[in-house]
Amino acid sequence: MLRWLPGFVLPAAACQDAEPRTRYETLFQRLDHNKDGVVDIGELQEGLKSLGVPLGQDAEEKIFTTGDINKDGKLDFEEFMKYLKDHEKKMKLAFKSLDKNNDGVIEASEIVQSLQILGLTVSEQQAELILQSIDADGTMTVDWNEWRDYFLFNPVTDIEEIIRFWKHSTGIDIGDSLTIPDEFTEDEKKSGQWWRQLLSGGIAGAVSRTSTAPLDRLKVMMQVHGSKSGKMNIYNGFRQMVREGGVRSLWRGNGTNVIKIAPETAVKFWAYEQYKKLLTEEGQKLGTFERFISGSLAGATAQTIIYPMEVMKTRLAVGKTGQYSGIFDCAKKILKHEGMGAFYKGYVPNLLGIIPYAGIDLAVYELLKSHWLDNYAKDSVNPGVMVLLGCGALSSTCGQLASYPLALVRTRMQAQAMIEGNKQMNMVGLFRRIISKEGIPGLYRGITPNFMKVLPAVGISYVVYENMKQTLGVSQK
Repeated sequence: MLRWLPGFVLPAAACQDAEPRTRYETLFQRLDHNKDGVVDIGELQEGLKSLGVPLGQDAEEKIFTTGDINKDGKLDFEEFMKYLKDHEKKMKLAFKSLDKNNDGVIEASEIVQSLQILGLTVSEQQAELILQSIDADGTMTVDWNEWRDYFLFNPVTDIEEIIRFWKHSTGIDIGDSLTIPDEFTEDEKKSGQWWRQLLSGGIAGAVSRTSTAPLDRLKVMMQVHGSKSGKMNIYNGFRQMVREGGVRSLWRGNGTNVIKIAPETAVKFWAYEQYKKLLTEEGQKLGTFERFISGSLAGATAQTIIYPMEVMKTRLAVGKTGQYSGIFDCAKKILKHEGMGAFYKGYVPNLLGIIPYAGIDLAVYELLKSHWLDNYAKDSVNPGVMVLLGCGALSSTCGQLASYPLALVRTRMQAQAMIEGNKQMNMVGLFRRIISKEGIPGLYRGITPNFMKVLPAVGISYVVYENMKQTLGVSQK
């Protein structure tokens, strides 16, 4: 996500051309409210706020972590000056990397070019919005003084931290295992933020999936039993499940669905990082195509490892009351009566479903995001939470539409030993049978409850995710 932090303009224009030490002294005096020769974090927060630089707790703590050399919890003038000098050197390097023609100013075309190198495509109009947020004199170009003053108290260290990519939030979980993993910056990895975000996402996913589990089980029941009873709809499906096993049966199979979140997320994240390294040279940024391939391969790797749990989830959801006493009983009976191969029934259509899902999900998300920026962005390049959630929900829906027939065939293959006796069919045979007996609509049985769960799942997941991040101390960037 592109996040351009609030800018800062020096109190007097003359200060911009003053000797560095004089400029630093002027700033230090403005921050040292009690005139005791040192600035504590409270004075820094209050001073930056009065100067129009409300950066938030995390940014100010980073400044103190870096600048407070003697670790006394305060910045004296020498520490303050050293921090700004070192910081300006880093900002100078970032400025030069954007100033492609070395004319001393950054133009919109140079921002477009730089972002393309980093794997992000923006229009000239979007680049102008970025310029406007930094441009202090209205020239629609940014010189070194404007750049320096804008990022003076922002503890970013290089161009990679200044230019942030939009992300699918880790916390947006709608129960589909085909989504492309989130990316973490090197700073997030080194600081340990990544595992807190993954844990937050895992807890959010567990709460979200549990909240929408009845709809998920109804989807599976309609996918499996729809061919035998064309009359099964949402109302009849819920009534049959409650009549057969009571209200608690609506959550049958949810335990497995929740348990598999942790290993699936861990494997997908690890595999994504490995595939990124294989597909890009050292220091090279991941483009959209490489991200799609890395994400698809990571999803395939995670699915291969946790797929037996997918089979057990389906068997538990379709099974009758008392048929299985739990996950281990289900696994033992499958192994005893069908052998190890049963744990990978439906694996091929499941694997094939990753490509259309991940590709369309990513493409539609980028298209919707760009459309919003081109047509609705006014004074900000940050679309906000609701727009990103909307883009994510719509793109995921499109991905599901494309991959749903494969998901349906996968579920039928997972459950056919239970439902259809010993008559086992492969993927092609099931496709032919469904189309000949039920037509094209038969490939989309159960899609209505599947779509019904998207919005509540996204909403619940997001709220829980944000609250968990705050509880675990994940910094808000």
